[in-house]
Amino acid sequence: MIQTGKPWSGSREEESEHFPRQFLLAPGFATGCMLPIPGRHHVVGTLGLVRRENNSFSKDEIDFLMQVSNQIGIAVENALAYQQIRELKQKLAQESVHVEDEIRDETNFEEIVGKSAALRRVLAQVETVAPTDSTVLICGETGTGKELIARAIHNLSPRHGNALVKLNCAAIPTGLLESELFGHEKGAFTGAIAQRIGRFELANRGTVFLDEVGEIPLELQTKLLRVLQEREFERLGSTRTIRTDARLIAATNRDLEEMVGEQKFRSDLFYRLNVFPICVPSLRERPEDIPLLVRHFVQHFARRMNRVIDTIASETMSALVRYPWPGNIRELQNLIERAVILSTGPVLRVPLQDLQNRAVAGSARPQTLEEAERAHILATLKETKWVMAGPNGAAARLGMNRATVYFKMKKLGIVKPWKIED
Repeated sequence: MIQTGKPWSGSREEESEHFPRQFLLAPGFATGCMLPIPGRHHVVGTLGLVRRENNSFSKDEIDFLMQVSNQIGIAVENALAYQQIRELKQKLAQESVHVEDEIRDETNFEEIVGKSAALRRVLAQVETVAPTDSTVLICGETGTGKELIARAIHNLSPRHGNALVKLNCAAIPTGLLESELFGHEKGAFTGAIAQRIGRFELANRGTVFLDEVGEIPLELQTKLLRVLQEREFERLGSTRTIRTDARLIAATNRDLEEMVGEQKFRSDLFYRLNVFPICVPSLRERPEDIPLLVRHFVQHFARRMNRVIDTIASETMSALVRYPWPGNIRELQNLIERAVILSTGPVLRVPLQDLQNRAVAGSARPQTLEEAERAHILATLKETKWVMAGPNGAAARLGMNRATVYFKMKKLGIVKPWKIED
């Protein structure tokens, strides 16, 4: 019937000949009629009617029921079209948010700056892997510019005309991370008041960048592995399988191989992510790039604040080159922004005493990366008197959003004191 588009009617005996695997006529019914529901281009379904009386459906009745079926077909196609339009509008709205984020990021002075051999090696790797569709794992300390490397890979790839969709896995509560990655249907869980398109669906034919991928919980790592291997997933609360053609670039400041040994990260997911690893050097490994970065940041912030700064004292620059930069480029960027604010004349005034205090505090014994990060965040919180929000708040100075700062404070055991010293 779907193939021919023609209706059928008959008795129970005739039904068993035409529909051996289906049961249109339940016990108590003598005759039936099956009609196609036509759409504009193909049959979209069937309509079945039954009678208790043993009299066949007449031609006039079937003609009338076909008119009803035609109206049902129009309603069904309109409903499907409306659903598709709604999904496309929602996807477009969410994509526009990510595009706006990209535009904001591009204007926040995020260019890759430097001529050191260490940086050139990384950029050579970027040029090698970008044209492929291979998964890339970017490793490096916090603030080294891993997101910049991800964007460079995307921009140099054949996918550059489509979206680069980003997600910081550490900034999303564990219970919401699956929804952020794969989306959810309305009513899938408490608070799901509308359907949501996930990042992998938004990034179809583009690139997904997952920052701090080591923070993904074990139970969710299986689903991420399936997306990488099978290119398919389901939204939360749905059984419909969605296919995606999204390239994955992941980044981490943690030792995933060590986490595998501690059974905190799946070995099969690690090997799938580690197809082409790129290790971004810390700023202390490329000191020759510091003067270039300083001048670049000064120009950027001076232009944004309508200041004229054309001189940097040589002793100031030497101090900046000697400092170990536990917060890497992000820490340098925040320091230069503060320096431009403090500079009222043509000479850059850098608060070097802050760097000296941090250097002295860290020189008692070698610090681990976690200890250095804790000391850096704690020092910034004290400088801002534990004010988190605003352009001069701790979150802005650290180059993080507030959710990420709170997450790291909890992770590193940083607790706000009852009384804040002046």
